[in-house]
Amino acid sequence: MSTPLAPSRLLASDVLGTGLVGLRAKRTRIVLTALGIAIGIAAMVAVLGISASSRSDLLAELDRLGTNLLQVEPGQSFLGEDAELPESAPAMIRRIEPVQAAAATRKVPDAAVRRTDRIPEEETGGISVVATEPSLAEVLGATLASGTFLNDATARYPSVVLGAVAAERLGITSVDGAPQVWLGGSWFQVVGILDEVPLAPDIDRSALIGYEVAEERFGIDSSASTVRVRTDPSQVDSVRSVLAATANPEAPNEVSVSRPSDALAAKAAADDALTALLLGLGAVALVVGGVGIANVMVISVLERRTEIGLRRALGATRRHIRLQFLVEAVLLAMTGGVVGVLLGATVTTGYAQMRGWAVDVPLVAILGGVASALAVGTAAGLYPAARAARLAPAEAVRPA
Repeated sequence: MSTPLAPSRLLASDVLGTGLVGLRAKRTRIVLTALGIAIGIAAMVAVLGISASSRSDLLAELDRLGTNLLQVEPGQSFLGEDAELPESAPAMIRRIEPVQAAAATRKVPDAAVRRTDRIPEEETGGISVVATEPSLAEVLGATLASGTFLNDATARYPSVVLGAVAAERLGITSVDGAPQVWLGGSWFQVVGILDEVPLAPDIDRSALIGYEVAEERFGIDSSASTVRVRTDPSQVDSVRSVLAATANPEAPNEVSVSRPSDALAAKAAADDALTALLLGLGAVALVVGGVGIANVMVISVLERRTEIGLRRALGATRRHIRLQFLVEAVLLAMTGGVVGVLLGATVTTGYAQMRGWAVDVPLVAILGGVASALAVGTAAGLYPAARAARLAPAEAVRPA
């Protein structure tokens, strides 16, 4: 009595080995196909990495600047007319217990600042003249690129502090040599130049003078057009809720209270929308790469009919053939995925360093990139693997 034959077996190492042999046979075609996957994965990793690095830099900047800065401005009356803050508003706001500091500012109308008195009055260069209290620098957390800020002494005299953009437009980079500017029909000495103030871009484009000088020379109203408030970080919401009523008890509805850091938070939200769009483009590139894998594997099945027929004749089952071609597709996609992750991380690192950001390549981007490649490879290899498994041995070895 004859002994029945044992069923054909294929070890995992054998499946991997046959898959690698298939890939090595057509190296150029395989490299080009893997490149398609790599480009899609690299695009997705780079987009996530650059977005995360940008967001980390933004959060670090917010931590440095503080989210406890509030801004009080006059709104509009019920009739739609421009309202005014009471003259007592800054002093009343300073009485709120959690308020650490507050500074009033007011724009000086019809006052231009220029480098020389030979430039026509109407040419302002986009620079505003703003009267301010000496506490403004403390409230904004502003730093000086050169010189000093206004103090109780210089605020009484024709002295001016230039915002970063204003100084650049006037061509003044330092207070060395006691530079002067022609401001509102007289010379003012530049005593300081500010670094950029991210939470107050209007200050960057301003020439700041003392309230006393502004009242004496330009006859401005002593009421503030803006009051900037620095408060206890743990009490921001509670202070914000009472600022309007404190600044103008008779008409709190005519007071507008904002939080400058909300603009940076909105910027982060806009970045998220752009990130989603770019991820969509990366996904399209990944799908195109998957189509390329499917195309290569179908061609491989047609070219290797004889090999398939011979293996079937020697005892390989349909499951073995299916696994062989599926593993080839997965290995091809995984190769492209790993290369894509490395390429995306490299692009992120280079771009972040160029912008001066901290490099942040999220783990989810790395794992997601590899997982996406695996999923695409599996999906792209299913049909070619099934097609190869359906070939009968006699049909496979028959000459085309």
